[in-house]
Amino acid sequence: MSGLLYLIAVILLIGWLLGVFVYSVGGLIHILIVLAVISLILGIIRRA
Repeated sequence: MSGLLYLIAVILLIGWLLGVFVYSVGGLIHILIVLAVISLILGIIRRA
């Protein structure tokens, strides 16, 4: 299950980078980075 969380985090990070540097959508794109960080934190907590 933790592998899936890391995969989701990586996909969200890539989406965030594309949104910031390519599309310049605005403030809504930062939700992706927040979700990625939450996913990473959950993965770390569940592993411990």
